[in-house]
Amino acid sequence: MKNKYTWLFAAIISPTMLVSCGGDDAGQQQMNPMAMAVPVNTIQVKQQSVTGRDTYPATVVPLQEVELRPQVAGYITNIFVQDGQRVKKGQKLYEIDQNKYQAGIQQAQASLQSARANLARAEKDLERYERLAERDAIAKQQVDYARTEVQTARAQVSAAQAQVSSASTDLSYSVINAPFSGTIGISQVRVGAQVSPGQPLLNTISSSDPIAVDIVINEGELARFNNLQQGKQPDSLFTIRFNNGERYEHNGKLVAIDRAIGRRSGTTTVRVQFPNPDERLIPGMTVSLNVLNQDLGDQIVIPSKAVTEQLGEYYVYVVQGDSVVQQNVQLGSRVDGSIVVREGLKEGQQIVTEGIQRLRQGAKVQLGGPEQGKPQAGAAR
Repeated sequence: MKNKYTWLFAAIISPTMLVSCGGDDAGQQQMNPMAMAVPVNTIQVKQQSVTGRDTYPATVVPLQEVELRPQVAGYITNIFVQDGQRVKKGQKLYEIDQNKYQAGIQQAQASLQSARANLARAEKDLERYERLAERDAIAKQQVDYARTEVQTARAQVSAAQAQVSSASTDLSYSVINAPFSGTIGISQVRVGAQVSPGQPLLNTISSSDPIAVDIVINEGELARFNNLQQGKQPDSLFTIRFNNGERYEHNGKLVAIDRAIGRRSGTTTVRVQFPNPDERLIPGMTVSLNVLNQDLGDQIVIPSKAVTEQLGEYYVYVVQGDSVVQQNVQLGSRVDGSIVVREGLKEGQQIVTEGIQRLRQGAKVQLGGPEQGKPQAGAAR
């Protein structure tokens, strides 16, 4: 009986031992750390010369702009400029029919002459009455009446002078002159059009050289721009790029920061002035304003593909031995296909550039061929 059960036990255990012995190589392969390692490519962190710039969408605005509207009624009799023409301060632009206003001046001047004649008569009467009063040859009341008449005549002269001034002003308003040198737009009226005070809009004139661009910044950037305004501004601090990528040849200067932060938006407006001798900058044009930032000189620059974002934070994988450590970094300007790292990395460290998707904190890695190409230096976009 004992031999029978011994044979049965041996029959059960033998296949198990055979399986265990036969699978020993597979088990060892599964537990091999190199078999579990993630193949990655790496690069050694290096510094390179950088000119970092922050880019803001900007709108070109004139430093001066005025809507031209009539201040008197009448018909447009002359237009002295062509649409889009450069004009100088004081130059004639529009003329409204002057006949009525010239007649108004003549009438006001005639009234003034009459008032002055009446004053002269009243003053002579008063002088004569005062001499008679000295000899008690006239009633005192009569003298008082004469003095009152002189005061009334003087008031009439003042009123007549005011009428002349008003008529002269109306006549001057019948000719509309350029308030400053600049460029005039397309006329909204033609000769013969009837106008009245304030209506319609005749045209718009705006200054062109210098000109400005406006950008919108958030509250957190206000201190930086205040420092830029109060400090010495380098020549290349503010530059412009057109929508086609072309760089504008002149540099700008910060001239104004709006008085307050918007309660709802949390933003404010910054104005930068640029020379515009060739009128390449046109009011209303949209451009990109580039502002030098702190990323100047030799900086840590890594490929952008080495950076991973998680919950608003940025990090890279740093190789330590045969594993990786997740390292948070503070990013700066983008330079071509790379990006500046302001904090979190040191020169000489080795970081993963390919195979990041399969990595986690402490993961084992198998290094492939390190990337030999270095990021090229360039101006930040």
